[in-house]
Amino acid sequence: MDLEFSQIVPYIPFILKGIWVTLQFVIISILVGFLLGTLLALFKISSIKPLKWFADGYTSIFRGTPLILQLMLIYYAVPQLFDYDISAFLSAVLAFGLNSAAYVSEIIRGGIQAVDRGQTEASLALGISYRRMMVDIILPQAMKNILPALMNEFITLTKESAIVSTIGYADLMRRATVVTADIFKYFEPYLFVGVLYYSMVMLLTILGRRLERRLQRSD
Repeated sequence: MDLEFSQIVPYIPFILKGIWVTLQFVIISILVGFLLGTLLALFKISSIKPLKWFADGYTSIFRGTPLILQLMLIYYAVPQLFDYDISAFLSAVLAFGLNSAAYVSEIIRGGIQAVDRGQTEASLALGISYRRMMVDIILPQAMKNILPALMNEFITLTKESAIVSTIGYADLMRRATVVTADIFKYFEPYLFVGVLYYSMVMLLTILGRRLERRLQRSD
């Protein structure tokens, strides 16, 4: 076995910078996915049929096509269709945010519908508006039930973020590929980046468990 980890030592600062570059678009994508997913979930349980049809159609399209295809369409098709030179960063945020929203909407919809229907009926009987009922009563309870599923979705998003390297975005995976091309070694750079991805995922897992325990204690 021809392993020389010493060769990647000079490149470690270059690779480590990719952590923040990766987290930048991942964090924004998570926020976009959560906010849009919440809105879509409300559409799905709405009595207004067009909103429900739109949300169901949106989810069907984004869950039924590969994420990398969505990324490529945004990055390469937008300049062709709209004559706008979209950046790799914005393409990544849009692709991951829009894709995540489809999955998050299903998670939140399930969480809302799992809340005892009697609470909805009681709130409406007391004259509480639908918006206040959702924000103050239903959604907080739903969040406690769906937190593990949401954290799993965010962890998956973090791992899948590596595919943005295909459009030249200088994330961890892209930087590892640059190093491999420079030193003609593959195992060492990719293994090092694999450890970094694993560390980020474990950190998210620990934070998710702590938040889950805190929410359970607040019951």
